[in-house]
Amino acid sequence: MKEDFLHYVWKFQKFTTTQLHSTQGELVNVISVGMHNHNSGPDFFNAKISIDGQLWAGNVEIHLKASDWYAHHHEKDTAYDSVILHVVWEQDAEVFTKDNASIPTIELKNCVDTKILTRYKELFAKKQRWIPCDNQFSQVDSFILTNWLERLYFERLQQKSELILKELATSNNHWEAVLFKLLAKNFGLKVNGDSFYSIAQSIDFSVVKKCVQPLDLEALLMGQAGLLAGHNEDGYGKKLQQTYMYLCHKFNISNTEVVVPKYFRLRPPNFPTIRLSQLAMLYANQKHLFSKIISISEKNDFYTLFDVSASTYWDAHYNFGTVSSKRKKKLTKTFIDLLLINTIIPLKFCYASYLKKDISEEIIRLATSIAKEQNTIIKKFNALMPIAETALQSQGLLQLKNQYCDQIQCLQCAVGTSILNKQSEEF
Repeated sequence: MKEDFLHYVWKFQKFTTTQLHSTQGELVNVISVGMHNHNSGPDFFNAKISIDGQLWAGNVEIHLKASDWYAHHHEKDTAYDSVILHVVWEQDAEVFTKDNASIPTIELKNCVDTKILTRYKELFAKKQRWIPCDNQFSQVDSFILTNWLERLYFERLQQKSELILKELATSNNHWEAVLFKLLAKNFGLKVNGDSFYSIAQSIDFSVVKKCVQPLDLEALLMGQAGLLAGHNEDGYGKKLQQTYMYLCHKFNISNTEVVVPKYFRLRPPNFPTIRLSQLAMLYANQKHLFSKIISISEKNDFYTLFDVSASTYWDAHYNFGTVSSKRKKKLTKTFIDLLLINTIIPLKFCYASYLKKDISEEIIRLATSIAKEQNTIIKKFNALMPIAETALQSQGLLQLKNQYCDQIQCLQCAVGTSILNKQSEEF
């Protein structure tokens, strides 16, 4: 048993509350369980408890065993001086305040219905299951799940904001520079994300802004990626190499810290040559890209903004010197959707939070206009219950799987608590 189960039992009063007595024999009446504290200090703040007819207001501390009070050294911590009730599963020791007064304690092990314990043990049983509640997931009310996924989506955005703000701090609060790094990483997708990110990190954004010609930008990115060496037989490759050498001399740049991009198991449209050329053309065609991204909020407007293609050489190539069937290498709407999900929306959310603005409705509208992602996690959730249709829902499910299911945080999850609550309502 985990202590958070006792938090759940106390918070939702899943124990016998009539004729409840402390271990000292006092009649206890819980008027308010208090506010759950997820930080340091007592577990519940500002509870209201009647003990033998005397009303007390203060904090509640919860432990599996009463002796944990001493194991955690609470007797030495002034933060616990205001505890008015000690809630334990097992009373194995008397607990006293600093002035040697006994702290009222209630023992829960004989007050909780055995059926709730059974369901709790089933939920946390160590079985080879994809998620702890995969047998009950389909039974969760869709209204509960829909609202929980929206909350998880914003929780995920908040986590991404923290990473963006760290990047901002290392970029001297230059939002355009941060955008460039984030876009570069996402242009590399899963296989070359780290590589493209290292390319962006290796170039001061002031250099990117000074490279106004498309050829210069393409040479800069591909040269930093190490893709230009050995192409003297190809006229365009040679031209890019010469341009890159000039830029290295002019701006004193090097690519010694860059992670070399991969081609292995990539479809040709995702080859680093194509994606880097597209990124170069985006920045060649769109000046002040950050301000444009912040100013627009409709999906179709983003499709227009990111309507770019690789340079014309790549119409008939995927690699230097190897001719292929001719076709324009445009950013597809599916790819732009990924940019919106993984870069644009998190950046807009973070920037608004930075300015202390609430754009929640705009974010929800944009995220729900984008189709769900296609990956193994989303497919498995939809097999349990067809819930994900939009990017908001698929991102929420990724947060659910990574931060709650995989961490066995069922009692902090609306799905897990609804399963336990449903079971208790059947008693």
